[in-house]
This record gives sequence, C-alpha cells and structure tokens, in this order.
Amino acid sequence: MKKILSHILTPVYYIVFGLLLAIFHPIQVIGWKIWGYPGQKRAVEILNLLIIRSLIILGSIPKFRGFEKLPEGKPLIIVSNHQSQYDIPPVVWGFRKHYPKFISKIELGKGIPSISYNLRKGGSALIDRKNRSQAIKEIIKLGRQIEANNYSACIFPEGTRSKDGKVKKFKVGGIETLLKTSPSAVVVPFAINGNHLLQRTGFPMGVGEKLTYTVLSPIERENRTAEEITFLCEQAIKHALGQA
Repeated sequence: MKKILSHILTPVYYIVFGLLLAIFHPIQVIGWKIWGYPGQKRAVEILNLLIIRSLIILGSIPKFRGFEKLPEGKPLIIVSNHQSQYDIPPVVWGFRKHYPKFISKIELGKGIPSISYNLRKGGSALIDRKNRSQAIKEIIKLGRQIEANNYSACIFPEGTRSKDGKVKKFKVGGIETLLKTSPSAVVVPFAINGNHLLQRTGFPMGVGEKLTYTVLSPIERENRTAEEITFLCEQAIKHALGQA
C-alpha cells in the first residue's frame, strides 16, 4: 500500500514543489528591487517554510529540535550532515534569525528558479570544486561576512550527499577556513535525520517518513584545532543519529 501511495503522491509533491519555486522567483526579484536584501530574504524564508509544510503531501511532518540552544548576537558556523537536496529548507527556516548562508557548488548559481537567485543575491559562497584557489577565496569572503554581520554559514563537510543516511568522514578544509576568518563564530553541529528516505532514487519519494532536524550543543573552540573541532562535530552528529 505504501508503495502505491508513493507512486501516486510523488507527482503531486513535485508539481507543488515546482510551482513554489516558479512563483517565488519573481517574488524574490521584486522583493530585492523594492526592499533590497531584507525583502528578498523574507521571500526566501516563506518559500522554504512552504516547502517544508508541503511535505505533508507525502505524510511527513518534520520536527525541529534544540534551536533554543542557539546564542544570540554571535556569528554561527553550522556544521551539518548531508542527506538530500531537502536539507536546505530546514536550515533556511530554522536558522532564519541568524541569516544563514551556504557553501554551494558554482553550478547551482544559475538555471534553477528561486534557488539560483537566492544563492547569488543572498550572500552564499559559490565555489568551483575544480579551482581550489577560487573556492578558498569564496569561503574566506563568506567567513568575513558572517563575522562582520553576526550571520551564519552552513557547511556540509561530507562534500556529497549520503544516500543511505550514514555519515561520511567530514573534511576539514572549509571548516578550517571559516574558523580562521570568523574567530568569534560559535560552531553548531546540526543533525539531519530522515531526508535520505525522501529521495532514495528520485522517484518515487518516501511516504510517511520521520524527519527530524536537531541543533546539537555548540562545540567549544578554545585550545582546539580545526581537525579536532571537525571530528567532534562528526561524532556529535553520528551519536545523534544513532551511528556512534
């Protein structure tokens, strides 16, 4: 029965998802032209909230946990595991008060309604994975931006999505650069659980999956190397997912 439902509901969800991206693209553009970044940001927040709520079509109601642990008035380095393309909306919505920015591959900066526009206008770092120098410069710029404005930067240090949900080894490079360029930032591990079940193969999507997005206790930076902080983030997320 669940398999039949997934084949019926997946096209419905994809239509709704596509319509949201198409509708909110011009809304973002108008928001930017009239109110600048605040207007565009608000449009992005509403878009991502609607994307999250539309998961009810698939019988999933995501749960957000631990956001009361976030400090006020400080930049954040959000270190998250990566399970699917649906990892972005919970970060955008959950961390909305902290102005989240992303480290994203440069290819996503064009051609995708709403998403590409937000990556370009919202201050995210678009990196060319084949050009190390360019990638480092973009991450440095992002680190300085969050430090100067008390924004947040989200990084997925696995590098690629984990299709089975098992956390891959975290890479230290991007985290190390953010730590150096944002010395006052608080390091926050963020555990995403269940998103890989939504999109095992793209079609059909998972139905009735349990989805949780959890802010874990911040990692103390003092007297710790970037390697140690990265390892502690990885272990904290694995433990939260029952993989440690």
